[in-house]
Amino acid sequence: MSNRPRLTLHVPVPKVRPGDRPDFSHVAVPAADAMRRPDVLDAEPGLRDMPYGLIRVLDEGGRAVGAWNPRLDPALLRRGLRAMVLTRAFDTRMFQAHRQGKTSFFMTSTGEEALGAATSMVLGREDMCFPTYRIVSYLMARDYPLLDMVNQIYSNAADPLKGRQLPILYSAREYGFYSLSGNVGSRFGHAVGWAMASAYKGDDRIAISFIGEGTTAEGDFHEALTFASVYRAPVILCITNNQWAISSFQGIAGGEETTFAARAIGYGLPGLRVDGNDFLAVHAATQWAAERARSNGGATLIEFVTYRAAGHSTSDDPGRYRPADEAAHWPLGDPVLRLKAHLVACGEWSEQQHEALESECREAVRAAAKQGEAVGTLGQSKPDTREMFEDVYKQPDWRIVEQRRELGC
Repeated sequence: MSNRPRLTLHVPVPKVRPGDRPDFSHVAVPAADAMRRPDVLDAEPGLRDMPYGLIRVLDEGGRAVGAWNPRLDPALLRRGLRAMVLTRAFDTRMFQAHRQGKTSFFMTSTGEEALGAATSMVLGREDMCFPTYRIVSYLMARDYPLLDMVNQIYSNAADPLKGRQLPILYSAREYGFYSLSGNVGSRFGHAVGWAMASAYKGDDRIAISFIGEGTTAEGDFHEALTFASVYRAPVILCITNNQWAISSFQGIAGGEETTFAARAIGYGLPGLRVDGNDFLAVHAATQWAAERARSNGGATLIEFVTYRAAGHSTSDDPGRYRPADEAAHWPLGDPVLRLKAHLVACGEWSEQQHEALESECREAVRAAAKQGEAVGTLGQSKPDTREMFEDVYKQPDWRIVEQRRELGC
């Protein structure tokens, strides 16, 4: 027998389980003005403290403070608030539609609305977003037609994607929104390649991409960072650390060992760690990374610290793996309420205006849902069968011709 100690395998487990008291003591929340704001073209070795802090702008009183304060015009902030409120109203209605059997699948972005809305307002229409399924507020901030979203979710005859995508996997090139994929990790690689092509052509467009923290454990993540670093791709790579990847907590992906933003260091990239429920902080960090990319400074990895308040999808029951009231104890609060509080503190908003906005958004979503239902919901209406043969080959292959003939279309 060996005198060496026996090895043991460490398997991370959540601190709390269903029925336990929520515990976020591991989430350090520094003062809103604690983080320095370096120059956008500072060399990476001088930025190695950034992945270990937390960029925040809004303090507990709703005031914007510190070096990262983007000093945004109140009109822009109201636009951002509307995009988030509209997203929440849309999610609520479409979740109910799923429960009524009107669609096969749905995912909400409750608690993460600031990520899409703020980043969308930084980047231009000519730039490209490679999203996850919880970045619908990116489209809301660009006034993408609600009816098109409803029709795509219902997979009906008016589906703008002609039945070629699952519900909520949107695609809108004219809005700078690349096709969604259930294979989330592929978004980073595609974004880096798109950005490299833009730089190779001498263009001025940049890319932004999102994945969840669980996806950082996949090979796609590391391959994308290697290419982004080596070729100084003009891309912003965002990790949405919402604490849960489907039903596995962030520790399974290495979140207990160090921050996800710190993974940038091994690739020679700057890493920022940002309060993802602070609209102003998300906007400021994205603006910093965008300026760096446009100045040929290369890629930036951003970890947005947030919380998935709802289930992973309509197929998930979060009550099976976490305390039922955990979302209410999340220390970084609710992004909608925090931006609302900031505008109220600035004298640019009121409770009455907010109630009117919520009512307006609910009515807009209700009207779009009714229009979509008039075309048809799941199983009642579908795109023309001929569409499955289109956009496959420039010139139809003989097999396609034969299959169409057999179907009589």
